[in-house]
Amino acid sequence: MQTEIFERMESNVRTYSRSFPVVFNKAQGARLTDENGNEYIDFLAGAGTLNYGHNNPHLKQALMDYIATDGVVHGLDMWTNAKRDYFKTLEELILKPRNLNYKIQLPGPTGTNAVEAAIRLARKVKQRHNIVGFTNGFHGVTMGALAPTGNRKFRENTGGVPTVGGSFVPYDGYMGEATDTLDYFEKLLGDKSGGLDLPAAVIVETVQGEGGINVAGLDWLKRLEGICHAHDILLIVDDIQAGCGRTGKFFSFEHANVVPDMVTNSKSLSGLGLPFSHVLMRPELDQWQPGQYNGTFRGFSYAMVTATAALKHYWSDDALARDVQRKGGIVEERFQKLASMLTDAGMPASERGRGMMRGLDVETGDIADAISGKAFEHGLIIETSGQDGEVVKCLCPLTITDEELQKGLDILEAAVKHVIGG
Repeated sequence: MQTEIFERMESNVRTYSRSFPVVFNKAQGARLTDENGNEYIDFLAGAGTLNYGHNNPHLKQALMDYIATDGVVHGLDMWTNAKRDYFKTLEELILKPRNLNYKIQLPGPTGTNAVEAAIRLARKVKQRHNIVGFTNGFHGVTMGALAPTGNRKFRENTGGVPTVGGSFVPYDGYMGEATDTLDYFEKLLGDKSGGLDLPAAVIVETVQGEGGINVAGLDWLKRLEGICHAHDILLIVDDIQAGCGRTGKFFSFEHANVVPDMVTNSKSLSGLGLPFSHVLMRPELDQWQPGQYNGTFRGFSYAMVTATAALKHYWSDDALARDVQRKGGIVEERFQKLASMLTDAGMPASERGRGMMRGLDVETGDIADAISGKAFEHGLIIETSGQDGEVVKCLCPLTITDEELQKGLDILEAAVKHVIGG
């Protein structure tokens, strides 16, 4: 494989190609193929961008049909039939069945664009600067999204420019299972000398992806919603990685019967891997003036076409959601087995997650990297996350077959046994 051009010309900032140093040239479903014809089962899926797998035939065909008719590719925020179809489908299949009344903002193509728009709108509506984030939270690497992002790795690489407008409180479980961290948050809000400026909004992931598959309890999320309402604080759910069915429901907050004031979605929103994001907001919060927040690529019709096809094919009923929960149970059981194997070998480990967003915490980045590296040698692509990369993270396509899922888990188990034996 010819890799010299990448190593010579691509920035040092690259990451995934260091862990998986081959040239891929084909992808279908839950499998990637490199230039030498080696096949890999994909438990990474574009970091949660390919919930419906690589080159999903239903989505690909919809896009090919649209291209064949010379459909509008780029339309800024002008009206197009692609946008109309997407809005109507989202409303009919997702919002109305869940009794959600939201307006839609298309801020730009990436998740961090959506977060930037949401927190800026919250500040505009409430006329307050402070946005509360949570320990281990991740919301993007632009300056606004960095402010409520916890990981020092991202925050300290701003050229010395401080991130401003963000405060942090402990996420659920951060202080141990016996401590409800919202007691601390609520006490700060009620203490005029607590040092916490009254926030415009709280932004939270119901399952922290980059942070290490940390899962917020359902009661904790419901209480957070109540605290926000009581103190006139907007609740923003960052559903960029956990949304679009990853946890077993289209929106991850559905499990807790929470209704956020705003929701950010991206990653698997287009379904095919095309860049696309939106902000959902309660109608009374839509206080933008025309053009006050814009972006050149907020009218990417191809992404809307595939997003519409994904909603129609997979979310007209609850079959996919039920299947995700079933497969999530398979991964959970196997990860618990791996955690027991590691612990018995003197390497403390634990399993956690929701739906098909699951992690194996092995407590050190060295062990996690060794497991991931050995798995790759035998045909499995799986990444790590957490503050020190100590969590082996499973984000396989939701549409993966049972045979592929079990084969990938078998490879992972063999990798764990190798690390234990090594």
